[in-house]
Amino acid sequence: MDPAGLAQRYHKVKDALPQGVLLVAVSKKRTVEEIKALYDLGHRDFGENYPQELRDKQPQLPEDIRWHFIGHLQSNKVKYLAPFVHLVHGADSRALLDELDKRAAQAGRTIDVLLQVHIAQEETKHGFSPEDIAPLLVETPLERWKNIRFCGLMGMASNTEDNAQVEAEYNGLAALHRSVNALGLPLLAHFTELSMGMSGDLDQALAAGSTMVRVGTSIFGPR
Repeated sequence: MDPAGLAQRYHKVKDALPQGVLLVAVSKKRTVEEIKALYDLGHRDFGENYPQELRDKQPQLPEDIRWHFIGHLQSNKVKYLAPFVHLVHGADSRALLDELDKRAAQAGRTIDVLLQVHIAQEETKHGFSPEDIAPLLVETPLERWKNIRFCGLMGMASNTEDNAQVEAEYNGLAALHRSVNALGLPLLAHFTELSMGMSGDLDQALAAGSTMVRVGTSIFGPR
């Protein structure tokens, strides 16, 4: 590990972000030592993709780290994260929301979630369809999910070199976020976040209004 190189890369990424945009450092498959080195530079928000890996890392690192789960989360793995996860970026089904609510109640806490929306032209990506979001929020009784808090939307654009397509997908997600907020529902009091953008499409995501970006290799370097 090269601490000087890590610091240089980190500050380059962070300094390029507009004010108010949260940088989530993607630390999957990174060592505890690498994460601690970035923590020592003042960073607190880290993103993981694998529940068991995060479960094993979390006790070895400072308690004030804000752990973001950014991968596809299976319902049977929620138990590993429920006691400590800061934000689940990929709530992509009613069944997963049910499990998150149940495990949050057992842990005596509220879990913050983003609803993942399928905006890409790829079947391998997960998420609710854009048309599902408003009915999900409007038609669900408030008492159904008392231990989770809806904080916004998350989406992943198509893996393509067509920048216009990526821009259109992110602009569409941003428009959906605005339209959902306009519903004025009580359960949307914290619905402020729009998580979109990774190393390869940061410019398009930021132009569309992203409030959170997920960056790994550009910070930590190649594995």
